[in-house]
Amino acid sequence: MKLPVKMTINGQSVSHEVEPRLLLVHYIREAVGLTGTHVGCDTSQCGACTILMDGQAVKSCNFFAVQVDGANIMTIEGLAKDGELHPIQQGFWEKHGLQCGFCTPGMIMSAYQMLERYPKPSEAQIRHQLEGNLCRCTGYHNIVKAIEWAAEHMPAKK
Repeated sequence: MKLPVKMTINGQSVSHEVEPRLLLVHYIREAVGLTGTHVGCDTSQCGACTILMDGQAVKSCNFFAVQVDGANIMTIEGLAKDGELHPIQQGFWEKHGLQCGFCTPGMIMSAYQMLERYPKPSEAQIRHQLEGNLCRCTGYHNIVKAIEWAAEHMPAKK
């Protein structure tokens, strides 16, 4: 049995018929073809699959696609505009905030929500907000520096 699902991903309406057990992360990658969201642990431990759902950073392995019918989703592919990296993406480039890159999409999406909430976060706030995202390569130092760089280069909120 398949069920219809419709949502907006990165500003584009998408709809498919899916198995009720299909995880959102697999829907995004396989049905929609956006492979920037990574499958890490499938148990919500690593954060590699973090996306924004209706403005909230969530781990997409925690949801079935049918549970989020009607949602507004943003993935890592939705951040860059007109070929220009988003300041968070640019910060990871400028401050060498990645090594293997596997955790990077989830880190960036978590940082996006963090900077929406805390436009000028302290190092302690950044580290606390990233606790749900695991990196096995960097030791987090350059990830923190990348987010600090992004905070300094983000447009001011009106």
